[in-house]
Amino acid sequence: MSMNIAIDGPSAAGKSTIAKLLAKQLHYAHLDTGAMYRCAAYAAITQGLNLEDEAALQAMLTHLDIHFDEDGAVYINGEDVSKQIRTNDISMAASKVSAYPSVRAALVAKQRCIAANKGYILDGRDIGTVVLPDAEIKIYMVASVEARSQRRYQEYLDKGMDITYEEIYHDIEKRDYQDSHRKASPLKKADDALEIDTSDMSIEQVIQYIMAHIETVQKASVKQA
Repeated sequence: MSMNIAIDGPSAAGKSTIAKLLAKQLHYAHLDTGAMYRCAAYAAITQGLNLEDEAALQAMLTHLDIHFDEDGAVYINGEDVSKQIRTNDISMAASKVSAYPSVRAALVAKQRCIAANKGYILDGRDIGTVVLPDAEIKIYMVASVEARSQRRYQEYLDKGMDITYEEIYHDIEKRDYQDSHRKASPLKKADDALEIDTSDMSIEQVIQYIMAHIETVQKASVKQA
């Protein structure tokens, strides 16, 4: 039985990494909702739009086609922007544009439409609470600011990006505040989500933990049926 899996949590908690690996193991499709907000921010910046102008951002989205290929590459109107949207500046800009209700409404509608047929893993900050409140599996991943900063710092180093650990630490703290205090769909754990603190866990341990939880939920569903 195909179902939808929602993975939420703060910036750099490892949501996308885990979602991609789970999707591969379960033969599900991965929908990186965070990348969609990054695309909106990137498009706005490249078009010279004011990130404070919600109406302009909303109008831009009506002409913005975002899609993913089988390898996880991200495209805006046919252009591969996978690398361009992964900078620290775009991350902060994405947090800004995602605070606007009209921007969220437009992208949430796209996300719900894609996941309607089940068999999807979505990761973001409001998947279990807003986008897919009826998801059969809900995961809330957390980790200390120190652990998340170190992971993001190593990720940027591997990509040859020039940034300091201190800059990343500051930006993650700032983004946590922005995401949890915005009026539109703030970051928070769904009441029925399984919380996992990944600070001291390896990727393999997180995957095993979630797979065990999925198996437990599936067995319970069979019994109820």
